[in-house]
Amino acid sequence: MASQNYEEFGALEELDSYLLDPSYEFGNSNNLDVCNPLSQFSVQTYEQNWAFEPSSASGSHPPCASSSNESCGTQPDCLSDTTNNDVFNNCPLALSSPYGLDCLDELKNDKLGEAEAALQPSLAPDSLIDAHNNQLSSEFVLSDAAMEIVGRRDLKEMLVACAKAVGDNDLVTRDFLMYELQLMVSVSGEPLQRLGAYMLEGLVARLANSGSSIYKALRCKEPSSPELLSYMHLLYEACPYFKFGYLSANGAIAEAMKNENRIHIVDFQITQGTQWFTLIQALATRPGGPPQVRITGIDDSFSASARGGGLQIVGERLSGLAQSCGVPFEFCGLAISACDIESERLGVRPGEALAVNFAMVLHHIPDESVGVQNHRDRILRMVKNLSPKVVTLVEHESNTNTAPFLLRFTATLDYYLAIFESIDEALSRDHKERINVEQHCLARDIVNIVACEGLERVERHEPLGKWRLRLSMAGFNPFPLSSFVNATIKNLLENYSRKYTLEEGDGCLYLGWMNRDLVASSAWI
Repeated sequence: MASQNYEEFGALEELDSYLLDPSYEFGNSNNLDVCNPLSQFSVQTYEQNWAFEPSSASGSHPPCASSSNESCGTQPDCLSDTTNNDVFNNCPLALSSPYGLDCLDELKNDKLGEAEAALQPSLAPDSLIDAHNNQLSSEFVLSDAAMEIVGRRDLKEMLVACAKAVGDNDLVTRDFLMYELQLMVSVSGEPLQRLGAYMLEGLVARLANSGSSIYKALRCKEPSSPELLSYMHLLYEACPYFKFGYLSANGAIAEAMKNENRIHIVDFQITQGTQWFTLIQALATRPGGPPQVRITGIDDSFSASARGGGLQIVGERLSGLAQSCGVPFEFCGLAISACDIESERLGVRPGEALAVNFAMVLHHIPDESVGVQNHRDRILRMVKNLSPKVVTLVEHESNTNTAPFLLRFTATLDYYLAIFESIDEALSRDHKERINVEQHCLARDIVNIVACEGLERVERHEPLGKWRLRLSMAGFNPFPLSSFVNATIKNLLENYSRKYTLEEGDGCLYLGWMNRDLVASSAWI
């Protein structure tokens, strides 16, 4: 791989220790003593909204929003294990709601009108039970293929068949499979059972022909900001997805900026600002003194809710750390949706080397398949016109943006099954917070992908091949990631399960689970 030697950057050992240290834990304040940082910050001060988190950082929907101020607490009280609830006696929509019957009652009270009324005949308990007991009239007869699928009791096959029936508007097969599936899925079971509960929830929501309304109604009580951050932190420590993205992006920025004295970083989704702690510390060790660093952080009100406050909190954290490390520092926060960003708002100044960071944010920005305003490509062209030294991109390696519904459903099933399996490897089945982690950090995104269309669907993943085409059309060229970064991430993965894989292709890195690529990282100039 083409790369430049980090020796040129100077203080290689310091870089290894502070910028790309696989053992570094953002939740451990002892790691910050090297620069005498602000010791008064709690563990949660250094938590980053995880890239795979629900909408708390998406700028599109609040995390499990609710009018109630009560919290889920440490136990998943708002979840219902479908194997332990007679859900059909409570609500015809509640086939396997992982969000709980109290939230389904709210759904009924939200007066969805025609959407719910249209569902009642096909999802009514009596008709489903009759189907289950093979008491259908001659007008409602299951196909032999559907009977064979149910007979095999293969959960994954049944989920896909149910999604096909939903897409084909095959009411009899759909209802029968939904009845059978709600007996098989469980938010506390095996990885596929847990994922199946949320996939089935998405199918139920989709049937209302108003996925956004169902999506917003099927929600649990909003956790407090500290609780939500603790769930994200637990996922951050359990799986290496966050750290992989940070290490690769920071390494590319460090290499591109090694000779620059004035650096401006634009982060299109800064959330807690955690990514920049190690970079600031590394820059503090540069021979000849640290450069001047300015960070422009873009974020929205939903991340502010998860954070427990506005962007001034992020600015204070970063400024405090930079001061303790002796790094000249300036922070500018833009509380605005990334779709509304114009180049004038970014405050680019002459003489500053510009780095732009897209960490799990571009898939939230709609493209030409959603409307006439193709913000996804517009933003890339806008950034190119600013002549950045480097642009970093970290994204899900999945294809759910323009894929037809059934292909999108199966891609989501395969992708998140790998995620759930990796969580299962790290967190024991009886871990008291595992259900909360999966619900608050993953489930809402899954429901959104399955249930929603158009502008209401904000989770629109694209594989690196498509991002490569978009970036090339905008005028970018690849900036191969350093072999030093590659080696450091390999060291990082030694702390995790051997089932994680790291692959390199065309100067880009792919982190996977059992050879299934999950996250792709690349840099561009």
